[in-house]
Amino acid sequence: MASSSGTSSGSSQLPNSGSEEDLQALMHQRKQKRMLSNRESARRSRMRKQKHLDDLMAQVGHLRKENSQILTALNITTQNYLDVEAQNSVLRTQMMELNARLQSLDEILCYMNGGGNDGFGFGLLSNVLDVTDDGFMRPWSLMAGSCQPIMASADMFQYR
Repeated sequence: MASSSGTSSGSSQLPNSGSEEDLQALMHQRKQKRMLSNRESARRSRMRKQKHLDDLMAQVGHLRKENSQILTALNITTQNYLDVEAQNSVLRTQMMELNARLQSLDEILCYMNGGGNDGFGFGLLSNVLDVTDDGFMRPWSLMAGSCQPIMASADMFQYR
């Protein structure tokens, strides 16, 4: 009986130990498969990360180029603005000078048309030049008899 029980217990241990070895081999195989899968997943993750980094670097390069172009355009526009402002200043100064000249000429014409004597002696000169009354010696007298100012606007002073 001892031998039959020993055989039965021995025979029950043999299949169990074979099963354990198969189970350990299967677990080892699964572990190896999982390690390979994890390595592949990590490799894909690194590749995605590297691609994302490359895309960001390309975007940085593109944005830097675009920023440089915008700064260049801004500098050109600023320079053009400053040039136009300088031209405007010159034109305003010229307009003020021409307006002053026009006002002086208007005052002279008014005085010569008999608008009065301001103490400069033009009254005598006007009388001397008034040799004939036909307007050839005093062409300015052909204008209206009253001393009206000559009007000018800024658009009359455009230079081309």
